[in-house]
Amino acid sequence: MCGITGWVDYARDLRREKATVEAMNNTLGLRGPDARGVWVGPHAGLGHTRNSIIDLAGGIQPMAAEEDGRTLAVLTYSGEVYNFKQLRSELESRGHRFRTRSDTEVVLRSYLEWGADCAERLEGMFAFGVWDLRTEELLLVRDRLGIKPLFYSVRPDGVLFGSEPKALLAHPDIEPVVGVPELQELFSTAKTPGQAVFRDMRELLPGHTMTVSRSGVRERRYWALEARPHTDGLDATVGHIRSLLEEIVTRELVADVPLCTTLSGGIDSSVVTSLAAKAREEAGDEAVRTITATFVGYSENFRPDDQRDTPDAPYAAELARHVGADHTDIVLGTADLISTRAREAAVLAQDMPTMLGDMDTSLYLMLRATREHSTVALTGETADEIFGGFKWLHDSELVAADNFPWIEAEKRQEGSRGGGLGRGLFGRGLLDKLDMPGYYADAFAQTRALTPHQENEDPHEHRMRELCFSHLNRWLPMLLDRGDRLAMASSLETRVPFCDHRLVEYVYNTPWSFKTFDGREKSLLRAAAGGGLVPKSVLERPKSPYPVTQDPAYTRALHDAMAAVLADPNSPVLPLLDVEAARKAVADQSPTAHEWHSRSNLEMALGFDFWLRHYGITLDL
Repeated sequence: MCGITGWVDYARDLRREKATVEAMNNTLGLRGPDARGVWVGPHAGLGHTRNSIIDLAGGIQPMAAEEDGRTLAVLTYSGEVYNFKQLRSELESRGHRFRTRSDTEVVLRSYLEWGADCAERLEGMFAFGVWDLRTEELLLVRDRLGIKPLFYSVRPDGVLFGSEPKALLAHPDIEPVVGVPELQELFSTAKTPGQAVFRDMRELLPGHTMTVSRSGVRERRYWALEARPHTDGLDATVGHIRSLLEEIVTRELVADVPLCTTLSGGIDSSVVTSLAAKAREEAGDEAVRTITATFVGYSENFRPDDQRDTPDAPYAAELARHVGADHTDIVLGTADLISTRAREAAVLAQDMPTMLGDMDTSLYLMLRATREHSTVALTGETADEIFGGFKWLHDSELVAADNFPWIEAEKRQEGSRGGGLGRGLFGRGLLDKLDMPGYYADAFAQTRALTPHQENEDPHEHRMRELCFSHLNRWLPMLLDRGDRLAMASSLETRVPFCDHRLVEYVYNTPWSFKTFDGREKSLLRAAAGGGLVPKSVLERPKSPYPVTQDPAYTRALHDAMAAVLADPNSPVLPLLDVEAARKAVADQSPTAHEWHSRSNLEMALGFDFWLRHYGITLDL
């Protein structure tokens, strides 16, 4: 996993602008600690930072393809193409000769053979740019689900691009300006595909390519989720899902560096871990490495809340024993979370504050600690989006609402003043401008209109298909961006087997009655994990979201930090806050002050203040 960036300008000689390309590239150093490279030609400059995973010696980038001493094309690439060995064999049969074992060269040669159509042949998670010296055109490509990020800014004479906004912000022509549409995205938990949180910046849509030439910019969709008839019976459906998962996990184990699974003790990560252990055993490899994160005293002092019935650690330990894993527990202390540096690192990783607060900070700390043991981690992320695992999908009132069900669920939570997670301390003037209820209403209507349907769906099936699609279209992009950015801030490559597009396509087209055939959530996944793959206790465990600290010392630290912001007349966030509400929150010593949804208001205000300061944000409201 790596960082990529680039600049195309048909009106300048970029050989004189190498320092700018290097500055853009240097912002992505955490994504690639092993090597950095820059290639610059008359009208294009490409940068790359490398986190070496496959062919450690041979995959240096930017990578050039040459013929008879002439450079044909140059590639900067981030990701993993899991079918690269098959593609390599096909390309060799077509006359291509390889000098490395890397998937990078396979991507480059695929472009030379098939041009922009190469995207349709690649399977995996990837984002890349190819500068073709023969045509002086740039091709940008992003994987089908948008697992790997790719931001861009169209300029009068070309384009800028990068894995993260910070790379574009390092260019002197890009200013950190944020207006109402960008703030709506920042406060949203229903991300608009393609929208970024800085003006004049966008993300390349998942499943799309972009071609940049002297005549302008052209985007093309090469993949989209489609509604197809599902003809398999229930047993055949379960068997096909199990077979798909076995194949997916097996091929995602390929790496020339230490690899692990992140194990929570829930069914999602347990299935990935068990299949990985099975594949390694069949291949005669050493035991799978598993890593579990928890808080000091969390299991011993656990208190059930409205989201979590049980702590993770006992279930994770049971699963690790079940598969004979080489298991490591990472224990985070309150002092780790309280650290201002850790909170700010989570903001810097994502180039923005989020409403998730200590969920972001603790995930960042867990991923950073994981990197001390492994360079690659397989996760159980996105199974809920694929298999219908969220509680709100099984709540008739939330399902019937004319809104995203998770937005309606937010309104039930204590501390979500105004029905919005993380917005409780912001002033009415700002909230009225943002009009988040109107934003969500428009977004939901747009998503419903885009939903692929099958013929002759009954009303309930029709509704559930809309909600399943809304998770893939609006919730999943937020989750994938967060996971990538927090992991890459620690130079850790995370792989998400449940995001294989073949699995997504197949499960999307199974009827909702199959997804809930036993009266519970994720019925198909639990059935596919039967036969002793995971222990029964894990198989039957209700969904438990990512753990959050229950230590009151953390809340007190947030109160102290917020009090300091309120006492500083130069705090840039002050004009945006309801100062009286913020003071009341700081003084609140009630039990609800320690609830996560109440803390998220403080954490968002603190993160917003740091973001405004550090990035020098200009607000255009």
